[in-house]
Formats: sequence, C-alpha cells, structure tokens
Amino acid sequence: MEDEQQITLANEPAEVDRTASEPELVAVSSPAVPSLNTGERKEVVKRSRMSAVVVHETIREEGERELRRSPAALALSGLGAGLSMGFSLVTQGLIHACLPPNAPWAPLLENFGYCVGFLIVVLGRQQLFTENTLTAILPLLAHFNRRMILRVARLWAIVLLANLCGALIFAWVISHTEIFTPAIQHAFAQVSMHSLRGGFGLVVLRGIFAGWLIALMVWLLPNSGNTRLHVIILITYVVALGGFAHIIAGSVDVLYLVNKGIISWLTYLGGFMIPTLIGNILGGVSLVAVLNFAQVASEKLGNGYGGVKTP
Repeated sequence: MEDEQQITLANEPAEVDRTASEPELVAVSSPAVPSLNTGERKEVVKRSRMSAVVVHETIREEGERELRRSPAALALSGLGAGLSMGFSLVTQGLIHACLPPNAPWAPLLENFGYCVGFLIVVLGRQQLFTENTLTAILPLLAHFNRRMILRVARLWAIVLLANLCGALIFAWVISHTEIFTPAIQHAFAQVSMHSLRGGFGLVVLRGIFAGWLIALMVWLLPNSGNTRLHVIILITYVVALGGFAHIIAGSVDVLYLVNKGIISWLTYLGGFMIPTLIGNILGGVSLVAVLNFAQVASEKLGNGYGGVKTP
C-alpha cells in the first residue's frame, strides 16, 4: 500500500512555487512588524519603484529596435522630428511678442514655449538625435563590437541629417513666407539670438549640459508612469531657462537667422552646430549612458546576478 502511494506521489506534478517568479523583496523581515502574506508581498512589489537594471533594459531594448529599423523609416521619423522641433521657436516667439518688452520675468514664461517641440517629438515617438545618445549607446556598451559600432554610426548619421533637414525646412518656411506678421518674425529673431551666446568653448559646455539633461529625461521616462508629461516639461524647461545648447532646437533658431540674412552659414557651422554637436554627444554619452551602464554592470557583479546570491 505504501509502495502504491509512493508511485502515485511520484507521478503527480510537483507543486509550483508561485512566489518564485515574483521579484524578490530586499527588506529583511523583522519581529517588530507582522509578516506579509503572498498578496501583500505582491502589492509591495507592485508599488516599488522600477530598479536601475529594469530601466536600463527597457531603454536598451528600445535602442535595439531602433537600430534594426530601415534607413527610410529612420529618415522619415527624423525629418518629422526636425520639423516638429520648429514649434519650440514658434511658441517661444508668440509668447515673447505678447509680453512687455524688457520685462525681467519674461523668460520665466516664454521659455515654457521651448517645451512644445519636445512634447510633440517624445510623445509622438519621433527620432531625435539627442535621445539616441542614450538609447543607441546602451546596446553598443552591452555588445561592443565592430558591427554594433557601424549600426550606431548609421543611426546617428541618418537621424542627425534628417533632423537638420527638417529644422532647415521649417526655418525657411517661417522666414520666407507671410504666415507670421513682421512683429512676430522680429520676436523669432530676438529669441533666436540667445542660441549664439558665447564662444566655441562656452557653446560646447552649454551643449554638454543640454545633452546631459535630455539623456537624463530619456532615462527617467520608463519609471515616470503617468507623469511623463511633467518630466518632459520640467527637463526641457530647465534646458531653455539655463540657455543650454541643443543641436536640433537651436538649429531651428540659428537657421532662421541664416535665412533672414542676419548671420552667415559659416557662423552657424563654426559658432553653433559643431560645438553644440560635440557638447551634446559628450553630455549624453559620457555623463548618462556610460555612467548608468557602469552602475548596472557593477550592480550585476557586486550583487551576484545570474544565480549567485549575496547574503
């Protein structure tokens, strides 16, 4: 009889541990507080913040998808992003034209207009170059080889060129048509002049801060939930209020001045585009992508991911 029971038990499927697949709680149980049941443990996990590893993998997988997209899809999305960024200048100029001249508090209001282009691009899932200083670099750091380097270079080249083409088209349209009154166009020129502040070194530094903040925004978004809108507005507002240099948003400004004959192409290239591009890449790649990848990689080594648990 005992042999039959043993055979029956052996043939029955083993009971599945339902909690094994659940994320493990970090906090150690204490006799001072009551123990949690399975439902309560799940609720704690549900309300916990996303870990740095999960954020990293979310962005890395998005980067992998972007690297697999066709050149045509990247170019069209990048062109759309460049055009959309033009609405930052338009909104800033419209607000600027409605405010009293030389009011010391005016920048606090008009710089909110800078956020509009970013809202369209980020929520519309369009390809913006400064976002790719993080999303495309994380797959490269995870699989650093010649093939991945070429894929990242292809993505960067296509998206940057498409973004700049969109910015140029938008700047040409608003500067050579009568869609806006002369007073509004004068406001556009006043707003755009802020993008040319400082020499080469200062513009590089301003570009580093802009690239740093925009890449940080991308890092924050997976964990922001229903506050995505607030994160985008807050970060881009700081970029505008601080006078930091963004390669695409600023290109709309400076290319508007070029089309109006206020500055030359040489001034745009040497005084804005090249130093800003250098700064954005340094800020996005070194200060966000590399540091956050190093954080996740060191956590994996230090905490024994992959089957080795620390006590």
